[in-house]
This record gives sequence, C-alpha cells and structure tokens, in this order.
Amino acid sequence: MSNPMLEGFKVVDFSHVVAGPHCTKILAEHGAEVIKIEPLGGEPSRSLPAQREGRSAYFIQHNLGKKTMAVNIASKKGQAICHELIKQADVVVENFAPGVMKRHGLDWETLSQINPELIMCSISCFGQTGPLSHLPGYDWIGQSYAGIIDLTGEPGRTPVFGEYAFGDASTGVHAYGAIVAALLHRMRGGGGQHIDLSLLEVLFSYHEFAVEMYDSTGAITKRHGPEHSLVAPAGIYKCKDDYIFLLGINHQWQALTKAMGREDLFNDPRLSDLAGLGEHKSEVNTEIEAWLESIGDVDKAIEILQAHKVPCAPILSIPEVMELPHAKERGIVRTVSDPLFGDVKIPRTPFRFSNFPDTPDLQAGTLGQYNHEVLREQLGYSEQQIADLETDGIIASKNI
Repeated sequence: MSNPMLEGFKVVDFSHVVAGPHCTKILAEHGAEVIKIEPLGGEPSRSLPAQREGRSAYFIQHNLGKKTMAVNIASKKGQAICHELIKQADVVVENFAPGVMKRHGLDWETLSQINPELIMCSISCFGQTGPLSHLPGYDWIGQSYAGIIDLTGEPGRTPVFGEYAFGDASTGVHAYGAIVAALLHRMRGGGGQHIDLSLLEVLFSYHEFAVEMYDSTGAITKRHGPEHSLVAPAGIYKCKDDYIFLLGINHQWQALTKAMGREDLFNDPRLSDLAGLGEHKSEVNTEIEAWLESIGDVDKAIEILQAHKVPCAPILSIPEVMELPHAKERGIVRTVSDPLFGDVKIPRTPFRFSNFPDTPDLQAGTLGQYNHEVLREQLGYSEQQIADLETDGIIASKNI
C-alpha cells in the first residue's frame, strides 16, 4: 500500500547530493508529488558510485519517487518554467550555497511574490546569514565547525571522521519535520514562510552535555577514544579479537557485576555511585576487559550480559548489519528494482506508520524523464513548444 498522507502537496526540488534529496525523498514516500529540477548534465550524485549501465546507485537511493526534469535555470526561459511550476507548488527545497538561487531569480523574495502561500526550505552548511554563510560546505565541514570531529578519535591524536552522512541525512529529516510543521501552520491560516536550515546548527544540537558542561563548570569535553569522558563503565571493550560496546551505569552497574561474578565490585564503597565509578574508571575498565578476556568470545559475552539485562552490542560491520536476523525481520534494508541498474539494496526510511506499514515501491527518474509530462500536463505546453525548448538547450534528457 502506498502512503498518501501528503497526497495533494506539490514540491519543487532544486536540491542535490544528500541533505535536500533525503528530505524530498521522504516527502515523496509519504505521497507528495516531488518535481526534481536538475542541470542539463544532471546533478552531481548521478556520477557517484556504484555505477552500472551509466546509472548511479547513489542517485537511486536518494531520489526515489521524484519526477525528474532537466532545466537550464540560468536561462530566462528555464527560470520562467520554474516560476510557473512554483505558482502551483506548496513547497520549494534547495541546498545551494546562499546567493545561487538569487542569481537565478529563484530566491525567497522573488518566489514569495509569485506564490505568497509557498513554503520554501533552504538548506546550507552555515545558514543564509552570518560571516560564514557564503562559504561552500559539506557534512564534514559542518561537523568540523560544530565541534563533532574534535570529539572523535583517540586522546592526543589526530581527530577522525566517519564515512557516513549523518549531518546531511539528519538535516534532511529536520527539513522534513520543519516543512510539515510549516504546512500545518499554513493550513491554519498562517500563510507561507521561509525555513533556513544549517548543518552546523543541526550538528551542534547533538551535544547533549558538552555545551552546558563548559558553560556551567568551564570543563571542556575532550576526545576519549573508546571510553566515555565522564562516566564508567561506558564504551568499547576488547574481547579476544573482537570488540563489544557496553553500558553499566546506574542500576545496570549491579547487573554487570552479577554477570561478571564480581559483586565485590558493586559492594566496593569507592564504586557506589556515578561519581565514584567515573573517578576510578581506569580500574573498572581493566576489570571488565579482564573478564571479557576470560570469556574469550563476543557472542558468549553478549549472551551473558543480555541475560542480566546489561545494555551491550557487538560492533557490527555493514555486511553483518544487513545479515542480522533482527534487521531482516524489521526490513531495515530494502531492495529497489531499477530498470537500468537492476536490483540494489538501500536503507529503509525508518518512519513506521500503523496505517501504512508497507514501503511504497518507487523509482528514481532518469535525467529529464518527466520533462514532457510536466510541461504538457501541468503547464499546458504544446509538443512543438517542448521540442523548441530542447532545440534551444533549455531542457534535456538522457537515459542515466
């Protein structure tokens, strides 16, 4: 069953790569009509791996369910097409660097005059204002400025980063939530508005204690490698040739000592509360790793810990996650059957609605696939007018 909760809403999507496309993919999955406007050569993610038959799996993952158009928005005729679409639209999403949309006559000031009821969401690394707003930015740039990368890695060594787009993807979800809230506000008579979303600000909001800790005490949170900076036991522990993540704080400390057969540790007055455990965390962690070494097997250790309800997990690789029985039963990996690429597995959007339990079977469009349909059926262009636009280099299509 498809998910029609946003059916009837039209979105014009100028975004590219991850943050904006992730947002508009979710809108499409929930029933919105999303018209994706790309440059004549295609947006950058069409060139990213994996590639098969000239088709990008990366592009497929982030652009399911969208009606793809390729329009030269630097041209007056291309801008006119966009303006006509936006007159009919509910939402515009873009993630260019600030100023790009204005250069093409597609900025908020212009579009809000064309459509006063429009919700426009602009996603950028630093936001639409401020001294850094003009700079180009990507997920890892946002992480660097937001104090995320500074906290990742071993103490005293080079900070590290992960090859995943949690800043982009989560900013896309923030955008989705903001857009739905703005649409609800508009439905109550509040009119259109502009949403300014910044990766820096989304990422900075993930600091659940570092900011207030610094402000309140002057303590600066530092990199602590595999262990938590303040509390213990909490972190990654070696078990023979593998690793395990476990938490044994609050009431779980007693459960952990029972699992280890070391209730003497729980009865040690030095380790009677979080402060004491934190103060003696080196000793505590040494005892835990010695126990894990004696067990010698991650699966066995996890079985013992889970039996005592101690929060723990193996450190899984991507293939191991995809083969995890729980992941299979929950369907967190979905298969998309693309006419050109073939079958490709991607992460499932994690929202689960009781009325719409099934993931809609959507396709990602080829470059300019919907040029004719949208221009003819939504804007009333004749086939001759569309042919002229192709001849003049205003629109284009390609089977990629």
